Amino acid sequence: MKKTMMSVLGLAAAFAAGFATNSWLPGEAVAQAQSRPRVYELRTYTAADGKLDLLHSRFKTHIMGFFQKHGMTNVIYFKPMDAPLSQTTMIYLLSHESRETAAKSWEAFRNDPDWKKASSETGPLASKVESVFLEPTDYSPLK
Repeated sequence: MKKTMMSVLGLAAAFAAGFATNSWLPGEAVAQAQSRPRVYELRTYTAADGKLDLLHSRFKTHIMGFFQKHGMTNVIYFKPMDAPLSQTTMIYLLSHESRETAAKSWEAFRNDPDWKKASSETGPLASKVESVFLEPTDYSPLK
């Protein structure tokens, strides 16, 4: 029993020492070293007049689930804080395995019969949609 307890304490100390030295020694963080590269898609929607609240509601109740269903990773959704953008704009970030998988996911999403039904209930809510694909820099904490 005593030997087992010493082994557990020794492993815990080694584990803690590894994390403690992480900031002192060069190299990649363990989580980053094991993760596959991703591409990010920054999308900006300008809502049609008076439709911003409906647009946020549609994303909250429908679109985020459809994105996940079709292999897109919801990263973050933003609301600008200052006018005039706060009255018209929604910005969000998706993550994809690659640009090719993004294209396939978007195609599947657009052709999803459940999405077509849900979107037909309110019609178009955005007057403008912009998309930019991004990749992390080599010094970015998020890779």
